[in-house]
Amino acid sequence: MRYLMMVKASGFTEAGIGASRDYAAKMRLYRHDLKQAGVLIAHEELQPSSAGLRVDFPAGGGEAEVWPGPFSIDRGLIAEFTLIEVDTEEEALQWALRMPVPTGQGAYGIELRRLEDRLEQTRDPRQAAMELDLKSYLQL
Repeated sequence: MRYLMMVKASGFTEAGIGASRDYAAKMRLYRHDLKQAGVLIAHEELQPSSAGLRVDFPAGGGEAEVWPGPFSIDRGLIAEFTLIEVDTEEEALQWALRMPVPTGQGAYGIELRRLEDRLEQTRDPRQAAMELDLKSYLQL
């Protein structure tokens, strides 16, 4: 199962204020642990919303509206994300709880969401069987 851990933006991340060196070192170690466990798919930090665009589509159809940033933090902006693949929701939650939290930058929030498994529907059954055999072999 794939889970997306989305770190919510704050006034600090929106202002482009980076975290401390201590926090950066803890995040490097955390990502290293994710890699060592074989669960990390991707990790990226986003630029502040001032460098972004929002595209709104009207409910009844019609032409889309494009809005330049910055956007309100109240609209659930994301500062960074980590995509992992784990066996259970509990395992995903444990990884989210282990994520380092920067100090001195106010509230910190992570939204944890499972991705749809539609990819599995289009996979070759032979590939899935080989992956299962390989996972079984590696766990010996």
